[in-house]
Amino acid sequence: MKKLMAVAGLLLMSLVGNVQAQEINDQNPYQLVKGVATKTFDRIKANQEQIKQDPEMLRTIMEEELVPHIDYKFAAFMVLGKHFKSVPKEKMGEYISVFRQYLITTYAVAMGYYDNQEVIFEPESNFEDQKSVTVRAVVQDPERPEIKIAFKVRKDSKTNEWKAYDMVAEGISMLNSKRSEFESILRQEGIDSVIALMRDKIGKPVELNQDESYDIDGASE
Repeated sequence: MKKLMAVAGLLLMSLVGNVQAQEINDQNPYQLVKGVATKTFDRIKANQEQIKQDPEMLRTIMEEELVPHIDYKFAAFMVLGKHFKSVPKEKMGEYISVFRQYLITTYAVAMGYYDNQEVIFEPESNFEDQKSVTVRAVVQDPERPEIKIAFKVRKDSKTNEWKAYDMVAEGISMLNSKRSEFESILRQEGIDSVIALMRDKIGKPVELNQDESYDIDGASE
């Protein structure tokens, strides 16, 4: 599960590495996903040597390039599920803040598994009257089986901006996975234990792939 979600996470950043960097079009969900992926990936490519020396740089890149286009508050609420109402109001702000950092860490760790893949997107569909859209793609790798991925994005009713809130790899939703992981903790121990768990993972250093035979620029060791 961890490896699959890591693959999905890195793909969000590396989907269209062969496209020139461009301004992010947050009025179009399909162009949003492609644009964010391109801009983030280009920055990683430009800083490969620095990242090899200091993998923590990946957190900075994720925070500056990726997170502004993720609806992390909505994702945080979705992960709580039915326990949303049981979280004290005075704890909600802390939870959302820590969850944001948790996402940054999750994506930064995912980029430690970076490898070059070719991704084929489905054609754009009419989204004019839609509030939520799923952007689907297929990842093709000559050395591995194809991976079907999808990015769920939603429209802000006030700004009309689209932001991503979930990704699905081979039918496995990141939000559903985290909800399942936190559910028993929320039920038995409460929100403080969930926050402590996320803080623990945030506190661990970002490492480039330790159990894969690829380094950050895709060259086999």
